[in-house]
Amino acid sequence: MAPTRVAIVTPGSFPIPSSGSSSVERVVEKFAPLLKPYAEPRIFGRLSKRLPRLGQFNGVVCERFSAGSKQRYIYEVGQAVKRFSPHVIDVENRPQFVLTMKQMNPGKRVWLYLHSSTFISPSYISPAKLHQCFKAADKIIVNSEFLRRIVVSKAPETASKVRVIYPGVETARFPSQFSVEGAATRERLRKKRGLHGKKVVLFIGRLIPLKGVHHLLNIVPQLAKSHPELMVVIVGSPFYGSHRKTAYARKLERLGRKSPGHVRFVPYVPHSEVPSWMLSADIAVVPSGQREAFGLVNVEAMSCGVPVIATRAGGMKEIIRNGETGYLVNPKRVEPELRERLNLLLHDKQLRQKLGRRSRERVEQTFTWRHTADRWIKLLKESSL
Repeated sequence: MAPTRVAIVTPGSFPIPSSGSSSVERVVEKFAPLLKPYAEPRIFGRLSKRLPRLGQFNGVVCERFSAGSKQRYIYEVGQAVKRFSPHVIDVENRPQFVLTMKQMNPGKRVWLYLHSSTFISPSYISPAKLHQCFKAADKIIVNSEFLRRIVVSKAPETASKVRVIYPGVETARFPSQFSVEGAATRERLRKKRGLHGKKVVLFIGRLIPLKGVHHLLNIVPQLAKSHPELMVVIVGSPFYGSHRKTAYARKLERLGRKSPGHVRFVPYVPHSEVPSWMLSADIAVVPSGQREAFGLVNVEAMSCGVPVIATRAGGMKEIIRNGETGYLVNPKRVEPELRERLNLLLHDKQLRQKLGRRSRERVEQTFTWRHTADRWIKLLKESSL
């Protein structure tokens, strides 16, 4: 039996592969190759100076197009998809592209894969147009139950065609600190970075208000009084692939200067360097706001055996088991609860290790890219019946 041909249409924001892309492209990079041999995926995305118009990535054919004009980009992609003649067209995180794909590829099944609530909000698309897009989609895939509820609340008629497929993590690239290799790498990294003997609390992500970094920095002065070995490491910048600063980023730096010797800023690093920072940490903090649909950073830290303290918000409630793999804090009481949980973990190494080991186990059971691809394949099989 011939494999199911799947056209994966990316937003055109970043090329694939890209060290400085958003999580949308990263998800595609990881799950698409794992659809083989059951499916024959083909990625349609943005052209870049360093990549050919037609090439391969991890055994998957990639066709690339100029993304200077969104209208031109999606038209050219639509033409290329038509030539490929797939069984399923998967549109990544851009509802309006669904309509274009349907019009240019009549009779083909078109799925919409949503990674956040951003592009279904009124600031990006009118409610009437959104209903059109949802109606045109044969399936709507979302990355959390949280996002599924948002979609269904906006368009109750979609309920029967919405499916949750969690993203994952590459456990080999994010090794457990409790493995022989992970422990040795962790020790080497901490010495190299001047973190030996420190209690390292890590935030890694974009420096934007939604991510809540200010909450963490606001409580550092109090934490440092009880924990002189404390080092809070903030890895990231306001923009993907850029060190450009904003007023908010400068505000964070001012907050950091209130605790000299206890806060370190590391500008944006490519995703290839993220595992080394996760492995260097004792605790990861993800104080995001309510709109965080999933948060790959959570499972990446957990894969390294690092307990996570996150807000009880968005899809993070589905990842972290409170008191078992980490802690969830009330979004309305972030700072007092975050301070309390950090104090607890900073004081108790055995507790950190217990939660960290359980975090790694949870990732292996639920949040690997193999799990993501298998759920995709199951959906493809269901749809072909």
